[in-house]
Order: sequence, then structure tokens, then C-alpha cells
Amino acid sequence: MLSFVYILLGSNQGDAKKNLEQAIISLEEKLGKVVHYSSIYKTAAWGNTQQDPFLNQVVLIQTKLNAEETLATNLEIERLMGRTRNIKWEPRIIDIDILYYNDAIIKTESLQVPHPQMTSRRFTLIPLVEIAPNFMHPELHKTSKELLKECIDTLEVEKMSVN
Repeated sequence: MLSFVYILLGSNQGDAKKNLEQAIISLEEKLGKVVHYSSIYKTAAWGNTQQDPFLNQVVLIQTKLNAEETLATNLEIERLMGRTRNIKWEPRIIDIDILYYNDAIIKTESLQVPHPQMTSRRFTLIPLVEIAPNFMHPELHKTSKELLKECIDTLEVEKMSVN
């Protein structure tokens, strides 16, 4: 059975744009077909603000993997790209977060879907609205556009030019 997963990519180390591109290639190789992807957005760091800005992008992938397998695949791609996890909100070469897995609500020790912080982060909602404005949050019963309208985050999110 095929499932649809919305994934947020983020990078602020090295060539962040290339890191996003490599992550998409790896996701397509290991997870499934990339159906759609947003523009790339530049945002000041969230949480730990004393670091370089992030580039973020949302991708929609069609996969045969279940949610736990999707998470394991994402973590493996992060590891292979050089991601280390030492301190929360630290700079990173790549971050691959599951936003939605179909319209599932998953709450396990290792995985929470929908992503629990997505509704408070414009750098997540803006690219999500670009590719899925009417996708309904399965718990809050609000569309991506409605969630963005209600979001109180004030960080500037700048759409990057296509070059």
C-alpha cells in the first residue's frame, strides 16, 4: 500500500542548498517517489538563535514504507550525510522531520505525527502551504493555510530566488 508523507528538510551548515538537494536525492532512492516539493526558504535559527540561518523546504513523498520505517530511513539519511546529535537546536548539516504521514495520528516514544511543533513554526508552515494549502491537520481539523494564519511565530521566512 502506498502512503504519502510530508517531510520538512532543514540545513544551516556547509552548502545548505546542496544539502537539501542531496537529501531529496537520498529520500527518492531510499524512501520513495518525490511527488512535489516547495521552494526553498531562508529563516533565522529557531530555538538557539546564535547560529547561521537555515534553509528549509517541504517535500511530499509517496512511499511503501510504514511510518516507523520512514523515520528510520530519515535518520539513516541524516547519519550518512554527517548529522550528529549532541545539543538540542544545534547547527546541522541536515534535518529531516516527518510532518504528516497520510492523515495518521501517531504517538509513540520514538515518533509523533503530526509533528508536534509544526503549528508554531512559520518556517514549516509557509513551505507546507505552498504545496498543500488545504491539507487538513488530523487532530486540529484545520488546513495548512488556517494554521499559518493563526501561527504566532514572528521569525521572517524569505523565499529564495531560483538560481
